[in-house]
Amino acid sequence: MIITIVIEQYGVTTNGISMTAKQLAKVLLKHGHEVRILCGKGTGSPEKIYQTGVNKTPVLYQICQSQGMLLARRNQKVIAEACYGADVVHMLMPSSLCKAAKVYCDANGIPTTAAFHLQPENITSTMHEGKIKYVNDKVYARFRRFYDQFDEIHCPSQMIADQLKAHGYRSEIHVISNGVSSLFQHRTVARPQQYNGQFIILMVGRLSVEKRQDLIVEAVKESKYEKEIQIILAGQGPWKAHIELLAKPLTNPIVIRYMKQDELLKVINYADLYVHASDAEIEAISCMEAFTCGLVPVISDSPLTATKQFALNEHDLFKNGDSHSLRQQIDYWIEHPEEKKVLSQQYIKYAEQFSADSCVKQLEEMLINQASKSKVR
Repeated sequence: MIITIVIEQYGVTTNGISMTAKQLAKVLLKHGHEVRILCGKGTGSPEKIYQTGVNKTPVLYQICQSQGMLLARRNQKVIAEACYGADVVHMLMPSSLCKAAKVYCDANGIPTTAAFHLQPENITSTMHEGKIKYVNDKVYARFRRFYDQFDEIHCPSQMIADQLKAHGYRSEIHVISNGVSSLFQHRTVARPQQYNGQFIILMVGRLSVEKRQDLIVEAVKESKYEKEIQIILAGQGPWKAHIELLAKPLTNPIVIRYMKQDELLKVINYADLYVHASDAEIEAISCMEAFTCGLVPVISDSPLTATKQFALNEHDLFKNGDSHSLRQQIDYWIEHPEEKKVLSQQYIKYAEQFSADSCVKQLEEMLINQASKSKVR
């Protein structure tokens, strides 16, 4: 089949949706499909890239840049080139580019599907309104006008699927994990000398309000093992300066920086504990990548995060937004290294079901099904 994927930016590792698209394209190519990428800006091969250019509207552009994102311009000529002759077009966001592509596809009888990867709370938290239900409901309603145009929607978790149903979405929903790349495996890695004797806590992802990296800093401050703990935050974002200020009193200076995949794989494999503190999360591939390598996670039990579904132990969860609860779990795992070692092996086994190849195969079936239904009509 010829499959066109529509996304704002492609081929960058600082954006979770972009990384998901890259992984999807990689497996689809492996399965023998021709893959086209319609985006504002992107790089890739052997997938074919069609670029419409970046929307640089003042203020909006700066806000998106601070979050490691960009928005695409509409370009009807490029949209036509990317979608013409496709068996199915798969859209990853309710963006201006995806809306324009949907109009073109409908006018030309091209089958379409969509994925729900952008949680409203990711937007409203930037405006410090992430916990206001009315505001989030308005965003869900706005998104629904786009998603109700599709017969089938991909959701990475049951949590977000339940949210769509609760907000009146009418399309058929397919719950399929985004999956974890085969590159993420447990391996023996030498720990840098400067970290010898320290208990390393890792969190990966964008530094922003809803991700709650502040809870990790506060929990470590309270810990009786504070002098032995090293926090590493792999990521970038607008909250970096705030987190650095909070972390100044720590004995071991906090490490915050963007890491390329090779370095990240090493850090995951020599870290001692993964903390996922986010208030809102559709799935959290970063956490899945960590426990796939055998790194035991401690996860927020927020009702708006699907990540809590991965907890295999009562000490792998902490009370949402509560640094005291997080501190208790961190201290527990410092004090129970043998139990953590056993649990690490359980996570490696548990993660086998989330391989990217297996998950994309399920999504592939959805795409083929939609393409075939359209041909029948």
